[in-house]
Amino acid sequence: MGTRAAEQREEARRLAAQLEAEGVRNVALTWVDNAGVTRVKTIPAQRLTAAAERGVGMSPVFDVFTSDDAITASDHLGGPDGDLRLFPDLDRVTVLAAQPGWAWAPVDRYDQLGRPHPACQRQFARRMVERAAAAGLELRMGFETEWVVTRVPEGHHPAATGPDEALDYPCAGPAYGMTRVVELSDYLRDVTEALAVQGIDVLQLHPEYAPGQFEVTTAPGDPVRAADDVVLVRETVRAVSARHGLRASFAPSVVAGEVGNGCHLHLGLYRDGASLHRTPDAPWGLAPDAVAFLGGVLNALPALLAIGCPSPASYLRLQPSHWAGIYQCWGVENREAALRLITGAPDDPDGGHAEVKTFDAAANPYLAVGAVLAAGLHGIESAAQLPAPQTGDPGILGVRERSRRGIVRLPATLTEAADRLEKSAPLYEAMGEVLHGAVLAVRRAEEAHFADSEAEEIAAATRWRW
Repeated sequence: MGTRAAEQREEARRLAAQLEAEGVRNVALTWVDNAGVTRVKTIPAQRLTAAAERGVGMSPVFDVFTSDDAITASDHLGGPDGDLRLFPDLDRVTVLAAQPGWAWAPVDRYDQLGRPHPACQRQFARRMVERAAAAGLELRMGFETEWVVTRVPEGHHPAATGPDEALDYPCAGPAYGMTRVVELSDYLRDVTEALAVQGIDVLQLHPEYAPGQFEVTTAPGDPVRAADDVVLVRETVRAVSARHGLRASFAPSVVAGEVGNGCHLHLGLYRDGASLHRTPDAPWGLAPDAVAFLGGVLNALPALLAIGCPSPASYLRLQPSHWAGIYQCWGVENREAALRLITGAPDDPDGGHAEVKTFDAAANPYLAVGAVLAAGLHGIESAAQLPAPQTGDPGILGVRERSRRGIVRLPATLTEAADRLEKSAPLYEAMGEVLHGAVLAVRRAEEAHFADSEAEEIAAATRWRW
């Protein structure tokens, strides 16, 4: 223990000296709360060694913050009492390309006695990775991040917005059109360059469907790192946008009635370095453990929606025939299925993976990867199976035909999804009583806050929260 502490201290000193040499004066230490908002404490760069040794204080109450900064309570968390320590992950300290003089690191949270905080979402994700490793499985995950960019009104940066707010889009080109890239080529170049400088491996960046909407896809990797990466991607896009006089929204519904922002989770399963999506002569190329894992995820999707679609605004996005995956079904390369199997090129030994299409960027990414891992591992333990894959758009089928095929709609409201999470024994066991209770408390508070709101009011109220 003493040797490990000494190594950590020496590494922190080395990093602090390196940051000083690179002109870094402040370090942003971030965690993501249960409402999906990235919260922060900052320290002078020369305090990094002290932070690595003793942590930085914070209140446990942040686990029951809602998206509008109101504070609720669970059976275990809430109120003014208590303290935690934030410990930066020194392996993830990153100099921020779009914020001169700043660096960033995600944190793990512990109590004053050095015990893991039971509601620390990042440690929950790591526990699920370790649980998978104990079963001989390696998961590689990555996210697609969508956002809408608008111009900031001259001389005005509204702290609160209303349903009648006029959004000024800086590009007018067609969906997926090269025109948008031409109109914002300097901006998109700077986004790509900043991410590359920060060590983020970008696979694609392209215009999306809605006005002013773009998407960036990052390379898969360790699930905890993937969650770290998506936090860094969002804040980098936000910083580059600000430097261009623009404002980025990652909200599920930027304008009610229009296509919203998703944050799809991609996952691939491996054992001993070999893909479980490339099994010769197996149906769909899936090894038995891959079938069971994906079957577990599919079965748990109603409860998982309370994790991956955590806001009433999320359910404005989940509309039929919008490629949002609102039905509890899976399909091979079917973009209307909630769980999409991506086959990849036949000659690519590492190709093939799955995509959870329902999730959005209001989700805490650590909760998302941890909960999907927990659901999949339960699928293996219970020998879950996959039903027949669906083709086409379930939304254009009649109610009777969907019933005949066994296709049911996923929860259409946060209340329904939270009810399913509350009753999910596998997710309760994996998350633990404290984290599970805190998530539910936040979901119930969000439901109550927006209970009497119209769709336009919900979209406007949450537009700049993520």
